[in-house]
Amino acid sequence: MASLTGRRAVFAVPVLLVVTFGVFAIAAASPFDPVRAYAGTAALGADQETLDRLRSNLGVDGSFAQRWWHWLTSALGGDLGQSSVMRQPVAQVIGERLVWSTLLCAVAFVVAVAVGTVLGVLAARRPGSALDRVVSSLSYSLEAAPVFWIALLAVWLFSLQLGVLPAGGLTDTASEQVTAGQVAHHLVLPAGVLAVSQLPWFVLYVRQGVSDALAEDPVRGARARGLSETTVLTRHALRSGLLPVITLIGSRVPELITGALLVESVFSWPGIAAATVEAAVAVDFPLLAALTALATAAVLVGNLLADLLYGLIDPRVKPSEM
Repeated sequence: MASLTGRRAVFAVPVLLVVTFGVFAIAAASPFDPVRAYAGTAALGADQETLDRLRSNLGVDGSFAQRWWHWLTSALGGDLGQSSVMRQPVAQVIGERLVWSTLLCAVAFVVAVAVGTVLGVLAARRPGSALDRVVSSLSYSLEAAPVFWIALLAVWLFSLQLGVLPAGGLTDTASEQVTAGQVAHHLVLPAGVLAVSQLPWFVLYVRQGVSDALAEDPVRGARARGLSETTVLTRHALRSGLLPVITLIGSRVPELITGALLVESVFSWPGIAAATVEAAVAVDFPLLAALTALATAAVLVGNLLADLLYGLIDPRVKPSEM
């Protein structure tokens, strides 16, 4: 396990370098001007000398390669730079918002895995039954539905029609402080929508994996020995059927992050979505690079955890072979 982690860590270094370099290259080719985005309407009446001076103060007067190298060397020293659009240090921007994005993604992911596993197992127990057809049909339908459409539908139903859940934000409008109860109440709808968007993949994978496992010889042998159906399902079929799901967990991290950005935007959740959009529009090089590196690191860590879990669950797989 340590050897696998070390190899992945070494592999992550060039990946992060290429990704951050690509961010600066793409941002440099963008039609948006970071100086005019920073100055706003004041840039309309400013002369070229003033704009050039502001460009120098913002550190965007050199080539994108020079800006990337300056950001990289500063980041290695612990300084992620200053966000021009947020008017704050990049580390502070990310620190204030990352905790809420992490909370949203973690809750949604746990719910999606737990509910998806239960529904997948129930559907796999009796293939072709009414429950199996309903669960499979619903999964395929949700798989094709855009996450922002699900979010808007949830707002219309639970907030506007039923009035049981808040439509957005972190706390109640009249509240002067953040409390755990208010956060939990406001978290239900965005986390539920994000979980629903990830649910079909887990349901279908678990259903297929458990269904295949129930047809294998070891499971048939367990049934022939007179073991109860619950024991056969939980101790034999489920463990074998969940192996593909372990791999799926790591591969779903990129879509989970993308879905979280859309969900945060719809529900005004104070995560990194708003910062990402503003950084992209304003071509905020330091913030864009830091957010992209963070997302890339999350994907790499997700894949690593999936491989480690796969090796722990399946003794036939050796970490040295991954």
